[in-house]
Amino acid sequence: MTAYPHLFSPVTIGTRTLPNRIVHASMSTHYADRGRVTDRLVDYYVNRARGGASLLVSEPMATLHWHKLPTRPMAFTAENEAAFARWARAVEAAGGLMLGQLQDNGRGFRGGGRNDFAFGASPLPDDLSWTVPHALSTDAVRRMIDEFVASSLRLARAGFAGVEISAGHGHLFHQFLSPQANIREDAYGGDRANRARLLTELIEGLRAVCGPDFLIGVKLPGEDGIPGGIDLAEAAAITAIIHATGVPDYLTWCWGAHGDTLRDHLPDLHGPRTPYVDRIAALGRAAPGTPIGALGLITDPNEGERVVRDGLADLVMLGRPLVTDPAWGAKARVGREAEIRYCVSCNTCWHMITSGRGLLCDNNPRVGAPDEADWRPAPAPVRKRIAVVGAGIAGLEAAWVAAARGHAVTVFGASDTVGGKTRLHALLPGGENLSSIYDYQRLRADRHGVEFRLGRRADMAEILALAPDHVVLAAGATPAWPAFLPADWRDEGIFPDLRQAVALLEGFTTRQPGTAVLHDEDHGAFTYDAAEMLCAKFEHVVLLTPRDRIASDAAVVVRQGAYERLSRLGAEIVPLVRPLARSRFEEGEVAYANIYNGREGLIRDVALFTFATARRPDDALAAALRAAGIAVTVIGDAYAPRTILMATAEGYRAGMEI
Repeated sequence: MTAYPHLFSPVTIGTRTLPNRIVHASMSTHYADRGRVTDRLVDYYVNRARGGASLLVSEPMATLHWHKLPTRPMAFTAENEAAFARWARAVEAAGGLMLGQLQDNGRGFRGGGRNDFAFGASPLPDDLSWTVPHALSTDAVRRMIDEFVASSLRLARAGFAGVEISAGHGHLFHQFLSPQANIREDAYGGDRANRARLLTELIEGLRAVCGPDFLIGVKLPGEDGIPGGIDLAEAAAITAIIHATGVPDYLTWCWGAHGDTLRDHLPDLHGPRTPYVDRIAALGRAAPGTPIGALGLITDPNEGERVVRDGLADLVMLGRPLVTDPAWGAKARVGREAEIRYCVSCNTCWHMITSGRGLLCDNNPRVGAPDEADWRPAPAPVRKRIAVVGAGIAGLEAAWVAAARGHAVTVFGASDTVGGKTRLHALLPGGENLSSIYDYQRLRADRHGVEFRLGRRADMAEILALAPDHVVLAAGATPAWPAFLPADWRDEGIFPDLRQAVALLEGFTTRQPGTAVLHDEDHGAFTYDAAEMLCAKFEHVVLLTPRDRIASDAAVVVRQGAYERLSRLGAEIVPLVRPLARSRFEEGEVAYANIYNGREGLIRDVALFTFATARRPDDALAAALRAAGIAVTVIGDAYAPRTILMATAEGYRAGMEI
């Protein structure tokens, strides 16, 4: 018996019956190597099938002759035929069915700069990169359809259960469907039926060549948010055309496009949970009898259960949550929800993919490992006594992993609670799910007998009294004092750094008069979530930064979200400036100057001045411990101030290597 009887009920898709409703939505891994299928790529999908996904959609395949990206598995030649067969068999043996995804970016480009080799529906610029593609001729469109079909047949013969056509996200099919992006005058442009012809001819060709048992799913655009593009009414009309072919075995919809709405593709916690489910259910009414997939910020089994129970959709399609925990389904089915490593919706995974580093996750340091699903570490050959200094997420990851391997672990933490800076971030708008990182780590640490000494800063005497064999130093980092503020003001508490300001203001329930000024030299998500909080606490907020934009180190979808929210809330963003040392802070005035031309500005009525500066590692104990003859591993921000991704990764590695 399961607490989620609808989520774990069987469903028929085409001629196949799935044991549950969990679908791995397409996520690029970039684990292929020069177009070749690798063991890591296969392991990634096998672990998600083993963990409870009954249907798995691959990342986009290289299915056209111009697909040269080396991280796409090559399907338009015979090179991977044996590997595809091994991949499909391995996933099926683990309990799932494998679908390959058909997709082409068209003019859409998000890698920075422009794509000089893009093909598209019309010679019109991409709304994000301004790439103008070469417009495909009528004959080239038909040849493209033939290539998609031929590649799909190769997958079918290898044992893939079917394909999904990715016709949204601002990619090529979307560009043909959109009246804004398609100004063709041939059979593939003009009225709606012609704009949909590429898609209808493709799905009919797939069915004719690949047979009745080959699953064909289609992901359509919902609302792309582009003026003159596709809204809900247009999406419903397109859906009716695709449904009328009688071909698709399931349909789903996605949001956003390559433009200012790219962020809608990957909704985060700055908006409502499951934001698209009701609209997907409404679009599904344009395709009666066709199974419908729900996607978009579904992270909790209760949300998936509601989707199926309330008749909103037939399938629950999970991308990021199954990256974070491939055993999401298996754990939920048997009541182990507390052991799920939950997606924090930070979009680091997307940032890693689009920046060419391959799929990685803030809350899962083992993505793509052969034994990833429901992993438990093997015992250490020798049991050791380990002290972990720092109860943030780097130290907690090291502690629970080391304890699970059989070591005796003691964690020292300066705060009364665990989580460190991440706990503070979890209090901010959009940060709520970050609590799942340290909640999971603390649960695992308690289960494996980790001792916690919290509420006081560890000193050498206390650490040495443990007689540790090894110390993991994860004490974090401290924001640097700004050079333009007098050094003797540092200890007076008049100018809190941003972390201190958040802690101070968190309990304020009324809006304060005056202006809050935030000097930004950090450019991380914490800074802009904190700025959003400041907008709720003060009449006016001004961000100053010496860079040419804010959030320059963040993924474009994160940056778009920060700009949208802060603009909507009325925050003023002033780039390319630095505050001046001669500001009259005591009189509530902050002066600043442009870093290039020296032009000055003045902010009056300043009620709060705070700063997010580069952080300096708190690593002072390392040298003293080593001098005392103790082995020390320095991790996380104590090694070098970086990201959540590095904190959990280095914590995991330390816990495994000792």
